[in-house]
Amino acid sequence: MRVAIIGGGPGGLYAAALLKRLDPAREVTVWERNAPDVTFGFGVVLSDETLGGIEHADPVVYEALQRDFVRWDDIDIGHRGIRYRSGGHGFAALGRHRLLRILQDRCRSLGVELRFATEAPDAGRLSQSHDLVIAADGVHSTTRQTHAHAFGPRVTEHRCRYIWLAADFAFDAFRFEIAETEHGVMQLHGYPFTAGDSTVIVEMREEVWRAAGFDTATPQESVERCAKIFADTLGGRPLRSNNSAWTTFRTVVNDHWSHGNVVLLGDAAHTAHFSIGSGTKLAVEDALALAACLREQPDVRTALAAYEEERKPVVASTQRAARASLEWFENLRLYLDQPSRQFAFNLLTRSRRVTHDNLRLRDARFTEAVEREFGCPAGTPPMFTPFRLRGLTLRNRVVVSPMDMYSATDGVPGDFHLVHLGARALGGAGLVMTEMVCVSEEGRITPGCAGLYTGRQAEAWRRVTDFVHRQSPGTAIGVQLGHSGRKGSTRLMWEGMDEPLPAGNWPLVAASPLPYRPGGQIPRRLSRAQLTDIREQFAAAGWRAARAGFDLLELHCAHGYLLSGFLSPLTNLRTDAYGGSLERQLRFPLEVFDAVRAVWPAERPMTVRISATDWAEGGTTSEDAVQIARAFAAHGADAIDVSTGQVVAEERPEFGRSYQTPFADMIRHEVRVPVIAVGAISSWDDVNSLILAGRTDLCALARPHLYDPHWTLHAAVEQGYTGPGAVWPAPYRAGSRRPRTGRTDDPRPRLTLSG
Repeated sequence: MRVAIIGGGPGGLYAAALLKRLDPAREVTVWERNAPDVTFGFGVVLSDETLGGIEHADPVVYEALQRDFVRWDDIDIGHRGIRYRSGGHGFAALGRHRLLRILQDRCRSLGVELRFATEAPDAGRLSQSHDLVIAADGVHSTTRQTHAHAFGPRVTEHRCRYIWLAADFAFDAFRFEIAETEHGVMQLHGYPFTAGDSTVIVEMREEVWRAAGFDTATPQESVERCAKIFADTLGGRPLRSNNSAWTTFRTVVNDHWSHGNVVLLGDAAHTAHFSIGSGTKLAVEDALALAACLREQPDVRTALAAYEEERKPVVASTQRAARASLEWFENLRLYLDQPSRQFAFNLLTRSRRVTHDNLRLRDARFTEAVEREFGCPAGTPPMFTPFRLRGLTLRNRVVVSPMDMYSATDGVPGDFHLVHLGARALGGAGLVMTEMVCVSEEGRITPGCAGLYTGRQAEAWRRVTDFVHRQSPGTAIGVQLGHSGRKGSTRLMWEGMDEPLPAGNWPLVAASPLPYRPGGQIPRRLSRAQLTDIREQFAAAGWRAARAGFDLLELHCAHGYLLSGFLSPLTNLRTDAYGGSLERQLRFPLEVFDAVRAVWPAERPMTVRISATDWAEGGTTSEDAVQIARAFAAHGADAIDVSTGQVVAEERPEFGRSYQTPFADMIRHEVRVPVIAVGAISSWDDVNSLILAGRTDLCALARPHLYDPHWTLHAAVEQGYTGPGAVWPAPYRAGSRRPRTGRTDDPRPRLTLSG
């Protein structure tokens, strides 16, 4: 088997060594355009998990690495003259030059042909003369660019500039230092990679970089200026360069990693931001997986398919964490006013890979100090601290998110709603929200949607609120009011979501006459008189909601329903007073908000749910979302419930764990208004992490509460918490301890004789 490898970085070299070691008969050649000792950057960080894989795959390489690794456990975070240290993290690093020498020596000892200072032939040509071509040619991969039609690359440039430098001394911890300058905030990432050297990365947003004059500075001036800015961190020592240049991080994603017998590896296939230290780690892990698949599968094409199937989900998870981390640093200025300990906790948990519970295991002392500063009573997890909105105090931070049940008859909630909402109220959440309750018959999504446009409906809702207040005192119940707009007159979800009714369709209305889906019903453009009528329908529903006993009212301005349709430039094409600019797009939703607020009791809170992005080109941006939230807050909204998407059918959401939380985080810190985070938040550990980091005030969970109506009470049990934030209903107290499951081995029988 003839193998050609384009690129002599760690990924390419390690792949070469593994392939040759596993089958000495293979002919493996590596082409590297640079000389053997030319590399970018200084230190390389590898995780214990990756090192374990190296140890198993090639003990010779592992032992060589072990001899040179610098290990440490601590992370130091400097913020406004205060430095906090968190321990128990575990890092291992070595010089990039040393790593390359180890891998080069191993390749030579195994018989790999290394061609340095030699440009590789085109991958297409190599694929004709070789059985396998591995393109490990980096973030600017020529192979990927030349064969873009096959790989489907997407490259995203981000907002910060950074530069790799080094210092001639070793930090005793991973260091994050913040400098607030006249030009804006800058940050330093630093870590040791030998007993006498440290990597130093200086990063700042593009506009700060330009304002500080780095765009016109010479390379040496940049190095000297960075050393001066972070002189306290460096102890007045200088920094040095390795032909370093300011650059912008690029996230690389490919639809496909292989094309025929050509396969991408490492940064050619994917990148992940350096703030989670993953570039070399991912490349090495790629090499391990590729070598294993080639050994396990019967032919190259099958092996490459298996490699891609194995690695893509792992890399996607890492890239989500890296994206969260890089965006945190892009928006660093938002968090500078946090208390220093909370700021440090926020930084440590920024990628969502380190969580509250995980950090408590690593460094209980630090985590408990953050909790005390936050205001958690002893033994109380953050999620079980109370929160006040206007005259309503919620006993914990958990919200049962609005979930359409499509189980009403003529808009009247029945026994199903009583049991569904009652069960979740008994389950311990601080706030239980209804589904979207429609303000008119024409404003329903489906024939099964509940309403508040008749007295009979209000009486039925009173039955639900009375049950909650009587049987689960301390639990609040809220109503979400909305109008379907162009997304109405559809089948029940399980009969065909967003599909039109087979018969009995009613006419739709919207900001503009645009169907939600191609071929769908075209809504009528609302006239000024109709807008007035709908505004009054909302006000009437709000009045009924107050009489029905709800504790909180939420106005639904998200997910492409009527009010959301006014807010998005993709669905509002009006040129009158209600469209054409964000200010005018806001006019009708704000008119509705004001009308409802006027009839809603002054002591009861009112919130607004928005879609903070449309996940579609030309739609609502996060910057727009901040302005929308600011407008509602100015009109008296007590909190913003921050969701995303579902505005246009052609959206491309970036799903992932708690993927919508960054939008809530941004609005909370930009607008200084309480927020509710929602979207793939599923564990109590995530809730604690988000609350304690200050990224949200409340967490709304949907599917977890469908899976387990007592999710909040069970979260308390699993954390060993008993207190006012999670009160078991009297009839359920006997179930407040986890039942035994199956046989245990204690006490054990005596099976041997002693002495």
